[in-house]
Order: sequence, then C-alpha cells, then structure tokens
Amino acid sequence: MANWTVDSPQRITVDEPVTRLDVRLVSGRLNVVATDGPARVDVTRIGRRPLLVEMRDGRLTVQHERSSRWPGVLWSFGPLHRRYRAEVSIAVPAEVLADLHLVDGTLVASGLRGDTKVDVTSGQVTLRGLRGRTSAKVISGPVEALGIGGDLDLETVSGELILADSAPERVRAHAVSGSITCDLDNPRGSEIRLSAISGSITVRVREDSDLTVHLHTTSGRITSGFPQVGAGQQGFGPIKDSHGVLGGGAGRLWASATSGSIALLARPVATAEDVEELP
Repeated sequence: MANWTVDSPQRITVDEPVTRLDVRLVSGRLNVVATDGPARVDVTRIGRRPLLVEMRDGRLTVQHERSSRWPGVLWSFGPLHRRYRAEVSIAVPAEVLADLHLVDGTLVASGLRGDTKVDVTSGQVTLRGLRGRTSAKVISGPVEALGIGGDLDLETVSGELILADSAPERVRAHAVSGSITCDLDNPRGSEIRLSAISGSITVRVREDSDLTVHLHTTSGRITSGFPQVGAGQQGFGPIKDSHGVLGGGAGRLWASATSGSIALLARPVATAEDVEELP
C-alpha cells in the first residue's frame, strides 16, 4: 500500500499494476486517459484542500479530503468549492474499471476499454473511444459521447445528450429537460432507446442501416428522411406514432418524447472515392 497527500502541483507515478480507478473530486477538471505505460497522477492545480492518493491491492484512489460539516451538494456553492478546486490528469491501463465522481466542473474520459461509470452533479462530460459498459449521469450539464462501443447509458436532468461517430451494441439515453442528438454508424444488431420529457430527439443513421424503428411523441411531431418510416399528418393533427423497418431490421430503435419533436434523418453512405477526396 502507498499513500500520498498532494497540496501542490505534483506528478505521481504508480509502479504497481492498476486494475481499478476510483476518483472523488469536489470541483475542477478531471482528465482520465488510457496508457500503455505505468499509471500516473498529474495534479497541475490545487486549492487549499489537499488531494489524497492511495494505491492498495490494485485499486488507485484519488479524492478530496472531506469535512463532515459540509454534506454533498453544499460544497458546490459559494467560496467553499474554490478551496477544493483541482485540475487532475490520470493515465491508467485501458482495461481498468473506472468509477469517476465530480461535484462541479469538467470531466473527460478517453480510450478506456473496461467498464466506466461517471457521475457529475454540475458540469460537462466528454467521453471518447470508450468500450465495455459505460454510464454517465449529470444533474445539470451536457454529455458528449464520441466513438463509443459496447453498452452506453446516458442520463441528464437538465442538459443536452450528444452521441456521434459510434456503433454501440446498446444505447439508453434519457433527458428530463434537454435534447438528445444521435449520429450513428450502421447500428446492425444494436438496441437503441432514447427518451426525453421536455426536449427534442434527433437521430441520424446511415441510409443502409438495418433497424426496426418505433417513434412516439405526445405533443410534438415526427419527421423522417426514410420512406419506410412514415411521418406527416394523421387525421386532424401531426402524427404521434411511426413504425418501420430499415434494411433487414436487425437492430432496434425506440425514441419517445413527451413534450418535443422527433426527427429521423438519413446519412449518405461514404464511398471509397469520397474517402480519397478528403483532405
């Protein structure tokens, strides 16, 4: 077991194998990236409250020292959270299990192949190139997920969810107050469930996608760029439910909006000539 108390900018190199990463920060910026070398913790900025770093039985823990006088969410208000502000970059093996918590700030995780859990109270989350099972929950703020595979679970109370350049096996995205935007590669065999209570849903998939599609909105309208999935008017008002099959229908797409519209867009399939013309 090894312990460090960090009260100034510092780099810590961990020589032991790391299989799990647990981070609990109050305020600031957290970057977690995959590396082929030994695990590292780089603290480039630190407030008046130190960070505690511990390595025990394959588990690397980085956390703020907490005061029992200040429960959870109160830390993010007033001058108190500035005392705990830190900017931390952590490099770990790609296969680690990561559990990342931040009360207020910005969190970026990239290149991890194991299961990753992200929990942010107020801030912005960016996920890049993750595999395994990935879940991200934000109370207030946006989540952007790029190049994601495996299983993905996104949730925000107040904010926007964006998923792009991805072909995950399973997606669940839920926004209470905010929009959902998905730009997916051919999700053949995938299960995609999108729901928004107060906000719109926009989904763009390739023209050659294999999807069985179910779209529903309570008080919005549905538009579709695929003739197989009807949209437009039904009776005396906008259509509220739309179903259809794209290609072989191997994957499943469900999208439901309570107070908002749903748009299903078609993306042309890039040809070899298109790729060669890119700069």
